Amino acid sequence: MLHINAFLFGCGHHSAAWRRPDSPVERLGDIAYWEELARTAERGCLDAVFFADGHSVGDPASGSWWFLEPLTALSAMARATRHVGLVSTVSTTFFTPFHAARMLASLDHISGGRIGWNVVTSMFDAEARNHGMAALPGHTERYERAEEFVQAALALWDSWDADALVLDRGGLWADPAKVRTVHHAGEHFLVDGPLTVPRSPQGRPVLFQAGSSDPGRDLAARHAEGIYAVAYDDESASAYAADLRRRARAAGRDADSLVVMPGLVTYVGSTVAEARQKKAELDALLPVEESLAQLSMFTGQDCSDWELDAPVPELPPPAEFAGPQGRYETILRIISKDSPTVRELLGTLAAGGGHCTMLGTPESIADEIERWYRAGAADGFNLMPPSYPDGLEDFVDLVIPVLQRRGLFRTSYDGASTLRELLAR
Repeated sequence: MLHINAFLFGCGHHSAAWRRPDSPVERLGDIAYWEELARTAERGCLDAVFFADGHSVGDPASGSWWFLEPLTALSAMARATRHVGLVSTVSTTFFTPFHAARMLASLDHISGGRIGWNVVTSMFDAEARNHGMAALPGHTERYERAEEFVQAALALWDSWDADALVLDRGGLWADPAKVRTVHHAGEHFLVDGPLTVPRSPQGRPVLFQAGSSDPGRDLAARHAEGIYAVAYDDESASAYAADLRRRARAAGRDADSLVVMPGLVTYVGSTVAEARQKKAELDALLPVEESLAQLSMFTGQDCSDWELDAPVPELPPPAEFAGPQGRYETILRIISKDSPTVRELLGTLAAGGGHCTMLGTPESIADEIERWYRAGAADGFNLMPPSYPDGLEDFVDLVIPVLQRRGLFRTSYDGASTLRELLAR
């Protein structure tokens, strides 16, 4: 079966979505809004909803960047849902293993075993300056820290046996022989343990990772159960999935157990023309100056004076780019494949930043999803609706039934009680 997550982000993944007259922009601080989105995902039997996270504010005038802290929001959403998984980014650069392990284990208890952790090292120096650092550590150091962070967190989650709690009112709350210190002493962390939270329903949250660089792919291959990928087309997606599975085998893991989920932006219409009109209406709200500023951030170049209707200027090779590698390589692929003008590139990046985009009817989008799936390019997708809530509702109410009729997607949660069980089916 396909696996599909809904990536929740503000009013939608199109950077102009909040500008629509009917956008939910006034509700971004209302937990009921997020609970409704989670229930919509659950109505469609999706595997999980997912929050990314950021630790700095961009241009406050340009739109909704971040609002509610995601782990706090997920604690409420866990009470508003029964089946859908709940996944959040937690940065290994800004948290400590004990802090992260404690919060995630608590959420796994609260949700009844539905929590996932997207392991990231963070991206921007502006974030680091909110955590007592002048700048982010170097790329290699960040991933070395991430590897140690994950190992320490795993040890903390394993510091309680599943049957450690005795709860004998006569005098034995937990069996001391089944609760262990971890005594982790590494280059970056000193953690004695044990965790203060007894073993959670899943034992440990489901680990996700989205690295595109070599260290990121190695980290995913060693630890991740679900992998968020950036792929503009099925050729690059297939190459990425094959590389991750090769690395997983080299790490001694079952490569087929990895669930690779590229990002997917969809515009759904009763006709292709209607779907195109939905995209055009959003693109028309896109402020050019702000879009060029975002492109500057993605490419490390000053794009402010680029001619909109001219071809995109030549960009440096990935080895000369110090920012997020995955997004940069995707931009280079879009340029190589489509030879867009600057204006066309801005429109492509406006929703999802260069992730796969499918535009059409429910049947044609299902056709394309099935083609990727059967070709081994994806085990499923991390859905990135250009606008919320309607983009998610379109997918759940129109595309999911087509996939279900084809036997490609579950029609119920069928007794699966944890996120890990969902990903294994």
